[in-house]
Amino acid sequence: MYSLTKSADIFNSPGWLQISLICLLLAWAALPDAHGNRPEVVRAHAIAMHGEPRYAAGFAHFDYVNPDAPKGGEIRQGARGTFDSFNPWIDKGTPVSPGSIETLMTQSRDEAFTMYCLLCEEIEYPEDRSWITFYLHPDARWHDNVPITPEDVVWSFDTLMEKGVPSYRFYYADVMEVVKVGERAVQFRFRNAGNRELPLIVGDMPILPRHYWEQEGRDFARTTLDPPLGSGPYRIRDFDAGRYYALERVENYWGRHLGVHQGLDNFDIMRVDFFRDRIPIRLALKAGEIDYYHENTAKSWATEFDIPAVDSGWLVKETVRHSAPEGMQAFVMNLRRDKFQDIRIRQAISMAFDFNWTNQKIFYDQYTRSESFFSNSELASSGIPGGAELRVLDAYRDQLPPELFERPFEVPETDGSGWSRENLLEALDLIRQTDWTLDDGRLIDPDGRPMTIEFLMYSSSFERLILPYVANLKRLGIDMSVRIVDTGQYINRLRSFDFDMIVGGWGQSETPGNEQREFWSCAAAERAGSRNTSGICHPVIDDLVRRLIVAKDREELITLTRALDRVLLWQHFVVPNWHLPADRILWWNRFDRPDIPLRNGVNLSRWWVDEARAERLSEARENGLTQTPQGDADSPGRPTGWKLVLLGMLLTAGFILMRNALGARRNPGEG
Repeated sequence: MYSLTKSADIFNSPGWLQISLICLLLAWAALPDAHGNRPEVVRAHAIAMHGEPRYAAGFAHFDYVNPDAPKGGEIRQGARGTFDSFNPWIDKGTPVSPGSIETLMTQSRDEAFTMYCLLCEEIEYPEDRSWITFYLHPDARWHDNVPITPEDVVWSFDTLMEKGVPSYRFYYADVMEVVKVGERAVQFRFRNAGNRELPLIVGDMPILPRHYWEQEGRDFARTTLDPPLGSGPYRIRDFDAGRYYALERVENYWGRHLGVHQGLDNFDIMRVDFFRDRIPIRLALKAGEIDYYHENTAKSWATEFDIPAVDSGWLVKETVRHSAPEGMQAFVMNLRRDKFQDIRIRQAISMAFDFNWTNQKIFYDQYTRSESFFSNSELASSGIPGGAELRVLDAYRDQLPPELFERPFEVPETDGSGWSRENLLEALDLIRQTDWTLDDGRLIDPDGRPMTIEFLMYSSSFERLILPYVANLKRLGIDMSVRIVDTGQYINRLRSFDFDMIVGGWGQSETPGNEQREFWSCAAAERAGSRNTSGICHPVIDDLVRRLIVAKDREELITLTRALDRVLLWQHFVVPNWHLPADRILWWNRFDRPDIPLRNGVNLSRWWVDEARAERLSEARENGLTQTPQGDADSPGRPTGWKLVLLGMLLTAGFILMRNALGARRNPGEG
């Protein structure tokens, strides 16, 4: 009786009435309003940064592949350097990827930024993108046939955040938690709504096998030459540490039936041999010991491949144009050094570089000077800011140099003679405005210390470009020395920011976002191993990056990126280098690929071995490569370069001759 009486008293109390009203209000708020509106949750197979995905659910294959490409054969490539680990997810050693680790989603190559399910079968997310749920594919398996589970995803995130390279902790900082929400479902919950890119970023997170790494004797935080378990279409077949490794295609790969994999990953074996520098790689290519090479040296491209194999077409030399952003390659100053604190000193150092002479005398006029951190794209700033970009920058006017609003940013120009007198005089004028002074041909700070710069490199290939720059800096009283160290030492010094200047760079995508914090933010500048190699730290840059990340549409993203680009340029913390919107490749004529070009250049995953060509090449090698291959020698069915021009001229001449002949037959009395 007592308990029943107490229960009745509770139901009749004013407090209970208040609680009931609150519950009713909460329930009402969760229902649709009079117009049926409620926060919409999207369930789909893909997610685009802006707009809608190009490919519908259940699509058969990407448009840029050959879904009937034959499987088989081998491709051999060369790489410079060495390796001592198959664990690329930690900040130790000199690793290479084992080629077997997959992600929840994969990106298409003919859209700006759209991700499609790979390890997942479907995704779910609200309009504000404050969380995303991945429903794992029921067929997804590790190579040991153990199913991939939500527990693997949660463990991967926790482990990468705790033990992975520091960039993971920065990249995924806005992920509040990752939790299992179903038998095959895992949810990423974000600290803030509105970050449109974050769901795509977590979809690109590597998923690692928990049961493998938790075995006794394994330590994720250490380097390893024990090829780790994965789930992808390839795995390590064999290797010799520091010399080569070979990947083999997994015959029973779980995802071989997926649309995102059709026409891709066609080679049975992919082998990479390591060399000390590029000279032996080129020799190995000419000797036929490797099949494919991406040349990045203008002089070598112009002079080192005038050989019979190229002339006959057995070794294809091809320039593949693309429209991908080139980003910025530059001589990077470490702003953590006191000597670079004055922006006028940085600008003077930049003015001493004579690109025009370098391009003419060393690069055979192949390159374009970079004037943007987003070169070769619509994201690059130009001219004087106006319109929406000016409205963005106006809010920061008192924190930015007046010149940014008054004139376009321009890199120094010269006549290419090698004597950039006007630029050097202007650089000296800038130096005189600082507290540095010239004393007996040396630039001295107020404490009497000379301006010395160590330029750190791991390869001698850039030395010929730096030495003329050293001579020009000498005229300004700056003593620059070049130091070449081995790859391992270079990586360690780079991680700890132990350098004055380096050749550095920031690659860019068509949809910049969260990675910009890793490139430019004050937080990244303070964290060892970050991509903010320059140490740039500026409140305007931080705020523009924050706004860029949450841009609501493509138009706003472009405006904010151009504004960010302009602010970065006017900080003068890099000496812009050059770019070429193309891939310069050489490959033995035993492969084929789809005719459809890719906006981001060459992608070997869609190539395949053409057995007929491979057989003809093998026979030709036995005969000393004296005969010409059947078909066009420049590329499979695609004449390029001077042969394309010649073909056009011949067709034009033929058309004119045919037209004149027909005209003469119709009017025999003319002429």
